[in-house]
Amino acid sequence: METAPRIRLFLWKAAKAVDGVDRASIAGTGLLVSEFAILEALLHKGPLPINTIGEKVLLTSGSMTAAVNRLENKGLVERIQDAVDGRRFLVHLTSQGREVIQRAFDIHTRNLETILEPFSEQERSELATLLKKLGRSAEQVQMACCTYTMETT
Repeated sequence: METAPRIRLFLWKAAKAVDGVDRASIAGTGLLVSEFAILEALLHKGPLPINTIGEKVLLTSGSMTAAVNRLENKGLVERIQDAVDGRRFLVHLTSQGREVIQRAFDIHTRNLETILEPFSEQERSELATLLKKLGRSAEQVQMACCTYTMETT
């Protein structure tokens, strides 16, 4: 039976390798990782307030503002006043932005698919199920703030 530390090592190495492919793939699109993440969120979720995008892509408000400013200067997004709440602005993809992220996302998806080529449909499904289960278990342990501490050992 594999021990928890060994499984953690396998998971870390796999995540690092996948992240390497992910970052290289995004770099090949000509976008920064933060720009790609913002555009991808807008592609799949539609127009969003800047703070909501930040929560989805895990960027601070300052980083979000700088990234949205860069994307706006490139003509890929625009800020439009919310028709319902005039105090806030929603970030929208421009038609050029939609073209850029759709093309970049398609290329990125193909690059990531190559990682999973050795896996059958059933293995992909099992992997997804197991990773979700692992994530939920880790969240529960984290919420309990770790069972074991230096004092209890």
